[in-house]
Amino acid sequence: MDEGFWKRRWARNEIGFHLNEVNPYLRRHWSRMNLTEGARVLVPLCGKSLDMAWLVEQGFAVLGVELSERAVEDFFSEQGLIADVSQQGGFKIYRAGSLEIRCGDFFALSRDEVGDCQGLYDRAALIALPVEMRQRYVEHLTHILVPGCQGLLVTLDYEQQEMPGPPFAVSDAEVRQRLGRCWDLELLERADVLEGNWKFLQRGLSRLEESCYRLTVRG
Repeated sequence: MDEGFWKRRWARNEIGFHLNEVNPYLRRHWSRMNLTEGARVLVPLCGKSLDMAWLVEQGFAVLGVELSERAVEDFFSEQGLIADVSQQGGFKIYRAGSLEIRCGDFFALSRDEVGDCQGLYDRAALIALPVEMRQRYVEHLTHILVPGCQGLLVTLDYEQQEMPGPPFAVSDAEVRQRLGRCWDLELLERADVLEGNWKFLQRGLSRLEESCYRLTVRG
């Protein structure tokens, strides 16, 4: 899976992963984050998620990172925002008020660029990556975020052999194996959601579970 895969998905509007509503786990559990008003929140592989607008409405600053320029431009257009656009290194940066989206390669982010982020929100990043990229993602995230950073992680789990990703199946055991060395983990909610997801039912899945975790980078 390379950069071209996601750019082609956005170009063809093959974005079934995009939610046309604010994620319910975010609404229910974000208040558990002990973040001060105005804290900056990193949203990796953000697409055009409405969750970013919701976080801004709650009084937070948002730093999204997205590979597809189409997704970024669609987000600002659909939110009725006029972006101030600039270039910094390998990133094209879109800003409007307390919202910033960096268009470019997530793995090119440095701690200098995100070191002031006190929060993390991952609904569609970890599960968007194939198994061979997930460890690299976790290691990079751990490297660039400062100790004490708190986050919310939402995952999907199903029998991977029943459907090719993305989204990919990420089990509780994998979350704990990949993040447990450097992060404190708390499972906030797990739900059986197969019956309410007709697209996954049509693809023949026998089970589908969503899990929501609270994460904290250890010092």
